Amino acid sequence: MLSANQPSQDSLSTHGPRHVAIIMDGNGRWAKRQGKMRIIGHRAGAKAVRRAVRYAANQGIEALTLYAFSSENWNRPAQEVSALMELFVWALDSEVKVLHRNNVRLKIIGDVSRFNGRLQEKIRNSEALTSKNTGLTLNIAANYGGRWDIIQGVRHIAERVRREEISPEQITEDMLSQQVCMSDLAPVDLVIRTGGEHRISNFLLWQIAYAELWFTDVLWPDFDEQDFEGALNAFATRERRFGGTAPGNDQV
Repeated sequence: MLSANQPSQDSLSTHGPRHVAIIMDGNGRWAKRQGKMRIIGHRAGAKAVRRAVRYAANQGIEALTLYAFSSENWNRPAQEVSALMELFVWALDSEVKVLHRNNVRLKIIGDVSRFNGRLQEKIRNSEALTSKNTGLTLNIAANYGGRWDIIQGVRHIAERVRREEISPEQITEDMLSQQVCMSDLAPVDLVIRTGGEHRISNFLLWQIAYAELWFTDVLWPDFDEQDFEGALNAFATRERRFGGTAPGNDQV
């Protein structure tokens, strides 16, 4: 956990993150504690998504990326996966017009080719509807994995080498950065993980190289504006050096 010191609101406006990513963990445990099916926890988690999006937009955050369904989640019971897909369809049907009215741009990152045709069409339509919005960019990571993302980028570069457009010696970090998801957005500044676990779980492995990490025991359906504010306050206390040293400090 980050420090509990609370900076002033002026400090937050100066040092707040431009891009926040959230690993939304704890839906199943939330449901289990209440003696309910796991899908009920996922539905409760959808309400927490609304709160987080609204709060991020009100705070002037440029981009919010939410880890909704990882490439490993296909290993869950078939009934749960099916219910999650239906929940995804429902969310697109019920929320996209609200996002559009609030000037939010929606992007789905991940390998959507594995989804059924109906869901793929809804994703395309939702992205098209909001594509010209200029407020918060909301990225939903669905069938996403950080390793998959990097491999896709490497394949694009390898194809350029095969066509002799570039040589292997010309490959740079910046070149690969342009090939992974969200290359058009500000780098991820802050990663929040709910649910008490302290791992990245194959999320945005390239994009979070220098992001600050904030972990909380709060289960995702219970994550509210106060919790989000706590993460932003904590972020504002961090001294970000990106591999360098603090001013006036030449020690390793």
